[in-house]
Order: sequence, then C-alpha cells, then structure tokens
Amino acid sequence: MPRKDNLRRGSRRSSPPPPPRKAPPEGWRLWLRRLVVWGAGFALLGTIFLGVAVAVTARSLPGYTALKSSQVGQTIVVRAADGTEIVTLGPSYGHWIPSSQIPQVMKDAMISIEDRRFRSHIGVDPLGLARAVFVSVRDREGARATSTITQQLARNIFLNNSRSFTRKVREGVLALALESKFSKDQILELYLNKVYFGGGAYGIDSASRKFFSHPATRLSLEEAAIIAGLVKAPSRFSPTADARAAVRRANVVLSAMQANGKISPGDARSADLSAVRLAPEERQDSVRYFTDWALPQLDILLPDNIEPIEVWTTLDLGMQRAATAAISANVPSNTQGALVSLDRDGAVLAMVGGTDYVNSNYNRATQAVRQPGSAWKLFVYLAALEAGYTPGDRVVDERVTIDGWTPRNSGGSYAGEIDVRTAFAYSKNTVAAQLGNEVGFGTVAAMARRFGITTPINTLPSMVLGTSDVRVIDMVRAFASVSARGAAIEPYGIKKVTTLEGESLYQHAPRGGQGLVPGYVAAGITDLLQTAVNIGTGRAAQIGRPVAGKTGTTSSNKDGWFLGFSSGITTGVWMGRDDARAVPGLQGGTAPARAFAAYMRYATARRPVEQFDTELKLPEWQLEPDEEAYYGAPDDYLYVDEQGNLIDPGQPQELPGEPPIPRDTEIEEPAPGGLVPAGPPQAAGDDFLDQATGRGAPPPDPRPRPVPPGQRPPLVVPAPRPT
Repeated sequence: MPRKDNLRRGSRRSSPPPPPRKAPPEGWRLWLRRLVVWGAGFALLGTIFLGVAVAVTARSLPGYTALKSSQVGQTIVVRAADGTEIVTLGPSYGHWIPSSQIPQVMKDAMISIEDRRFRSHIGVDPLGLARAVFVSVRDREGARATSTITQQLARNIFLNNSRSFTRKVREGVLALALESKFSKDQILELYLNKVYFGGGAYGIDSASRKFFSHPATRLSLEEAAIIAGLVKAPSRFSPTADARAAVRRANVVLSAMQANGKISPGDARSADLSAVRLAPEERQDSVRYFTDWALPQLDILLPDNIEPIEVWTTLDLGMQRAATAAISANVPSNTQGALVSLDRDGAVLAMVGGTDYVNSNYNRATQAVRQPGSAWKLFVYLAALEAGYTPGDRVVDERVTIDGWTPRNSGGSYAGEIDVRTAFAYSKNTVAAQLGNEVGFGTVAAMARRFGITTPINTLPSMVLGTSDVRVIDMVRAFASVSARGAAIEPYGIKKVTTLEGESLYQHAPRGGQGLVPGYVAAGITDLLQTAVNIGTGRAAQIGRPVAGKTGTTSSNKDGWFLGFSSGITTGVWMGRDDARAVPGLQGGTAPARAFAAYMRYATARRPVEQFDTELKLPEWQLEPDEEAYYGAPDDYLYVDEQGNLIDPGQPQELPGEPPIPRDTEIEEPAPGGLVPAGPPQAAGDDFLDQATGRGAPPPDPRPRPVPPGQRPPLVVPAPRPT
C-alpha cells in the first residue's frame, strides 16, 4: 500500500503543467488584422462586381461594324440659294483605313506617345495609374489624368469630356469591356480612325488630307509624328495654327519612339520636320459671316436634331462676291465695313461683317451697335408724315433751340423757308429737330420700334439726329419695310433643311407682312428717299435706275452709312473703326454710298427697272378742305332758320299754306343747260343755304374763331342717325 501511495504521489509530481493562455493581441495589431480581412473581403466583392459589370457591358456593346459606322458630332452641309455647297461644318472623317493599310510608323508613333504599354495591359494600365498618383503626390498637385488608348476610345465613342470621378469609373469599365470583346488590332484601328486631331478632322485620313493633302496610307515618319502629337492638344499643336509648336511636339514623339525601340537613334536624327510640306490653309472668306449668323437659328428651327443635315440658305454667291469686293474697294484704310442686302421678302442675299474674317470673325453687320447719324431721320419723317405732313408742305430751316439743345446743319448755314422734300434731301438738322419736337420724341422712338429697331432708344431732343446705337441689319430691315410699301419685313437666311438623303425637315413659310404705316405714308417717305438720291446727299448712290435711300454721318466722322433700295433689293452699308475713332473724310455720301452703288449695279442687273410708288393717296381727313372735314357732311345736321324753324337740308321743304309734299315724291333733277323746271319756291334763300351748307365758302380755319360781342353763334344740332 505505501508503494502505491508513493507511486500515486510520484505520478502526480511528474505530470506537466497546463499550457499558459496567449495574451490578446495589442490594439493596433487587432485593427490591422481586421483591416486586412475586411479589405480582402471588399476587394473580392469589388472584383466580383467589376467582373459582372464588365461582362454585362461587353454584352451590351455594339458590334465592330456598328462602331465603325458611328460618328461623333453633327455634320452640316451649307448650300447657297442655287444649291452650290458653301461650306461643310462639323466632323470630317475622311476614308476608313483598315489596320493592314495603316503605315506602321503611324501605329508606332501613336502607341509610343499615348500608351506605350498598349500591347500588354487589359484596357486600364495599373502601372501608369500608380505612376500618375506617385507624381501627383510628389509634386503636390491634383490627381493627374492618365488614360490608355482603349480608355480614350471608350470616351470618344460613348462618353463626354467631363472630369468627374463617375465618368472615369465608367470609362474604365468600358475600356475593360472593349478589351474583352475586341482584339488589340481592332481597338487600335478604331482609335486611329476616330480620334480627334483638330480643325474638325476625326481620324488619321481626315487629318492627313487636311494638313498634308494626301491620304493617310502615304504618311511618312515626320508626318506621323506631327499627327500623333496633335492628340494631346489639337488646337495648341496644330501645324496650321502654330508650326513651331507642332515641330516641338513632333520631336517629343520621335524621342518617345526611339525610347521604345520603334526607331533607331539614326532615324530620329535624320527625321527632317522642317521639310514637311503643309497643305495650303482653306480660305475663310466673308461667307462665314453669313453662316455664323444663320446656323445658330437651327437650335430654334430643329432643336432636337443631331443627324447630319443639309441647310439650303438664301445667300446668292454672286452677290456675296460683289458685296465683298464693294466693301474692299471703297473702305478707307484701317477701317472696317459691313453690308447687308435683303430681297423684297426678307431673304438675306449677301452679308459682309468685316474686311477679313480670318483676322476678325466679329460680325459688324449683326453684332456691332453704332450711331446711325442722319439715317435715323427715316423715323422722324415717317412720324411727321403719319401726323399729317406731306412732302410739299412748307417748313423753315432756321436756328432753333429745344430744351437747351441747339442743332446745327452740316454746313452751318440755314436755307429759310423750304419744303419737306428739300429739307430731307439735304438732311437739314434744324428741320428734323422741329418735326421731332412737334410730333413728339417718344412718337419717333415708337416709330423706330415699329420698324424693327431692337436696341435701346433715348428720347432726348438730339435723338432725331441718330444718337441711339443701332445694328446694321435692323436698319436695313426698316428700309426694306419702306420698300415693301409699309409692310413689316423679317430677315431670314435659311430656306429649307433636309437630311443627306433629301428628306425635308424644315421649309420656310412666306408670311404676309403686317402693315406698319398707311400706304400714303410709305409713298411719301419713298418720295423723300428718292429725292435724297436724285439731288441730295446720296447722289453717289445713283446706279442708272430709280434708287431711294438716305445717308448717315455721325459726329467727327466716326461712322458713315448709306441705306437704300431699288428693284426690290434693299441694302445697307456701314463703315467705321472698331475703336470708334474718327475717320478723316468719312461721310455717308462718300465711301458708303459708292460701295452701295458698286454692289447694287451687280445685284439689280438682271432685274427689271421698277418705278417707285410715290403717289399720295391721302385719307379723307387730309383731303377735305372745308368744315365737312371737321364736322361731317351737311346731310347729317339740322339747321335753324331766322324764324327758329328746324331745316333738314336733306329733305324737301314746304311753303306756308301749301299742302305738304309726300315723302315718296321724286324731286326733279336740273335740266340740261343748268335750267331748273318751275316748281314750288324754296323754303330758304340761296344765300342762306350756301351759308348753312358751306357751299362756295373758302376753306375754313379749323381753329376756334372768337364770337363778336353781342352776337350769338349759330346753333348746329346733329341729326339722329337711322337705326
């Protein structure tokens, strides 16, 4: 027994102690472990999500043929009135060049400068992305954009150019989908035929033809380097815009090709970029002023259209050339000129917005606002004619002061009593001031608004001399409305719009213009305008057929105008400096009038000669010279005779003691020879009736006459009208 106890005690002493418990990990290690686990989990989920997104996107991508035929932007073919193509705007794609026909130097140049790991990445370049992030952190700059060729292709075809994070994610997913669906050669072929190279050129063939005048299949090493260098900044590195910048960028491309082993150092040294012959730049003539004005109207006419279209305009190319030549030949040196010409329905036949579109595309015909000078008197005299004046009425050219303002005539002299026609022909400022003051300066402003002036108008007395700024096209519109006998004219430049297959999308509908002034007012102002050209300040605008027009010159010869019409064509010419400085010798009757005449001789050559309608068919209130004009016809009134009896001149009268004359009794007309058959004597004598009815009396003065003391005015009672 003792042995057993000893054995038990010994066995108890020899058993190993229990293992110690591990101490819990410290805090940071715990969070690191959790971060790794959770990060791996999220990465796995992200990878699954990305894989699903790429798979779904790849399945929804169009086929290769569909991607080849897709286009970016809208092509607009602009045609003149006769169908001649004026210009093609929007993207130009050239011919599609298959991968097998694209020069290897073009492929190597593009891959070297844009995506040197193109052949190895999966659509997104992790190394390039990591390097971009590192450089951004090192240089303490914002995140730098880095896109592979595949990403650029995805953006060009499917996305816009916004720089949001969401767009970059979508771009990456699309790039991965493209890589999973198409081969590298197919992606590169799509890219080279669709990437933008500036100047509207999409694809290497369009760029090659634009810059070098030959197809892309013949590109040399130097030309390929220039084209590849354009992708980063097409406008900055364009060889036609900045040849030196293009050469510097091409040298960067050649260095990248050498670094990637695509060309040898000897090839890089022997490349002669200065020997590259550039295509002559397409001339941008004055037609572009017209297209810049007309084409934005498509946003209103066809707001939702994005398909390629043909726009048929109203422009007459022959007249446009004549207008350009007329401005160039007559505009003073260091001075700009503008011209707008409208047909009788408002169609723009020619438009010149400046002397050189390449140097300045600012359209002075539609955008610039300048003072019209005496050309503004059109509205002053329109208001005066509508108020009752006629071209033959007498006015006085004399010194006047209106609200402290004293206008002066151009020559500083005064002609005394003259007629309205002469005052307008010789552009008498004092007469215009008096007429404006009489009819009201607000009335003149309202007349200008009525005729299409859209700019602000002041109503100070000096406004009659054209101190409010106007646009050339608005002034031409006003004169065109006068030519249309007072009907409103709306300028337009687009006749119709069709698809490239000829399907009609829009057709201009002619509309009858609303009458702005009565016909006699339009005839009267045409009379004045014709006289101004025949004998007045616009004599230089004569072209051998009837012309009606008006000159305009502002103070210190800053602006010169001539506006007029003949044979249904209305044209306005403006000349002056953009900085509004004085131009020595510039007057409306000199260079602008000569330019008008030079253009209109050509514009009207094939049109019949038209005489102006200047016959004044005045309204009754201006034709009637006696009291009938103010009180009505005699038959509308009852008169009181000396005995207090009511007399109706329109009814037969009865003599005292005689039977009344029946109402249906016919009154005999006077017999030939002026003899009157015998009959009942008159109820009133001839003298009284002449006095009562106004027959044989001189035209009365409509002003109230004073009644002599002790004498009562005659009583006049209006007769009731039949109901």
